[in-house]
This record gives sequence, structure tokens and C-alpha cells, in this order.
Amino acid sequence: MFENKNNSTTNISELGEFGLIEHLTKNFKITQKSTIKGIGDDAAVISNDSLTEIVITTDLLVEGVHFDLSYMPLKHLGYKAVIVNLSDVFAMNANAEQITVSIGVSNRFPVEALEELYEGIHTAAKLYKIDVIGGDTTSSKTGLVISITAIGRVAKGEAVYRNTAKENDLLVVSGDLGAAYLGLQVLEREKKVFEVNPQSQPDLGNYTYLIERQLKPEARQDIPKLLKDLEVKPTSMIDVSDGLSSEILHLCKQSKVGCTLYEDKIPLDQQVISACEEFKMDSTTIALSGGEDYELLFTVKMEDFPKIKGNPNLSVIGHVTHEKEGVHLITRGDEKIPLIARGWNSLESEN
Repeated sequence: MFENKNNSTTNISELGEFGLIEHLTKNFKITQKSTIKGIGDDAAVISNDSLTEIVITTDLLVEGVHFDLSYMPLKHLGYKAVIVNLSDVFAMNANAEQITVSIGVSNRFPVEALEELYEGIHTAAKLYKIDVIGGDTTSSKTGLVISITAIGRVAKGEAVYRNTAKENDLLVVSGDLGAAYLGLQVLEREKKVFEVNPQSQPDLGNYTYLIERQLKPEARQDIPKLLKDLEVKPTSMIDVSDGLSSEILHLCKQSKVGCTLYEDKIPLDQQVISACEEFKMDSTTIALSGGEDYELLFTVKMEDFPKIKGNPNLSVIGHVTHEKEGVHLITRGDEKIPLIARGWNSLESEN
């Protein structure tokens, strides 16, 4: 039985995911010489040999919280479950090599359904050239739960962390933002239509990119290699899973810096712009808060700008400032407003 010595309780939604992790792990100290980086980044880093370091990360996906099987095919779910972990490895400037897969499953799932799930896992493993080396299976009374641990490798001293951005660095993001969240909005809308009229046949032709970004995202394995080829080493890096604003604030908090982000520099796909008009949503808000884009957000030294300038995979969206200047967005109307984290929070209260 849980015993509360203070006779008071705190709702976990008040802390949020990262606040809860920070609160629960604040007393854990590093005692092993082999632990190079512990809690607080996209992945942990441990020493391996004189040439390389090992990167390890784990992620948990829970039915009804992280995915809805009414529109998420099991094969796509298996694929996506792998991708979200690989993205964390790539955000450490590392290459992924192995994963373990653990699932909790209720008796409503036949063996054939789990075969579909594992087909998606197999597809991702084959495409990204990683080995599935183990895991665990247990029963669940509440639905499907998936936990994947990804293991990668990086050259000694080449891992990139969240806490190493420096003043005057440029803020850069890969790809484009906001599509995954809008894909979710389309799927949720079609689900409601289906519930009212099960005979309806949705026409999703105008939303193919958005839906693909939601159901079958891709991790940016290419970006660390691209930067190496350009002879650019990021000064800090994080993957965009919870929304651009949240990730920028994580970088700034851990690096003890400020940042200025420019609204007109945020990369948006045309389908995102069109869908925002249709849903009467602000595209900047979606890009800042949507999440699940699995792009890489990183900082580079100012002198590296000529090396990345004009690269179609990368967008310079801001620059790092002194901590006292805070974190701000410069709007298209040249207004300077504080950047607030409004990204997705899996621990948010439903009430």
C-alpha cells in the first residue's frame, strides 16, 4: 500500500512528462565510470571501447494514450513504434544497430493481429538495417502496450547532447513541421464521420502526406551522415517529438541559453498550409505545438552557416542568445513574443 508521509498529493499532470521524470530521478547519482550520459537527454551514452560509445534509449506506447487502433493499422503501429526510438538514437548523432521489443497484450488480440504488428516491426528493422535481439511478452488487462529499447553506436566523443548549445549558434531544423498533427486531425475527423455513418467512404486524396506523417513517420537517419559529409558537427541536438516549442525550450533550459525563433523561417509543407486553412487553424501554432514530426532540431556554430546554406533538407530558423534574453518568437509582423511550451503531454489530465 502506498503511504504518503506528507499527507498531501500532487496530480502528475501538474508536472508533465519531463517534470515528472526530473522529479522522480533527482536523487539518482552516476556511480559507474562507464556511464557517460544518464537521464535527461534523448538517450543514455555509455563507454564501450577506445573507439566507440554505446547509445541506449527506450520508449513506451500505450493504447488509448499514444495510438488509436480504430484508424492505426497494426502493421503501421509496429513500424512507428520502432521509428520513434530510432529517432532518439539519431538525435544523439549516433547510428542505430539493435532493438528489443516488449509487448503487453490482452486476449482480444488473435495471433494473426500480433503477426501484423511484428510485420511492421520487421519492415522497419529491415529498412533501417537494425537487428531485433530480444524482448518480453506478457498479458495486459487494458489493451496493447509496446515498449522498445534501441541501441546504437557513435564514435568516441562524437555524441551530441541537449545541454551544449552556445550563444550565437544558429538554430536549424530538418524537413518540415506540423504535418503529423494535422494527419491526426484528419483521421480523428473521419473516425467521427464513420461512427455516425459506418457506410461512409472517406476521400483522403488531399491528405496523403499528412496521414503518412502520422501513421508511417520516418526517422532522420540521413541527417547525421549529411552533416558529417558537410563537415559540420552540431553543438546540440534533440528530436522533434513533442512540438517545436517544447524542444527549443528543452535545449535552452539544459544549455542555459536563450533563443530567438523567426516565424517566417519555420518550414511548412503546402498540404499543412492548405489543411490549416480548412481546419481554421494557425499554421505556426501547429508547427510549434503539434509534435510527432520526428525531425531533428539542432544548433551549429555561426561559421558553419556557409556549409548548410541552401541545403533543401535543412532550415535555419533562429539563433541562440544569452540566457537572460529568454526564449522568443519573432512574428511575421515583427512582434517579439515569449515562446511557451504547448506541446503534447501524455500525462495531461483528461478532466
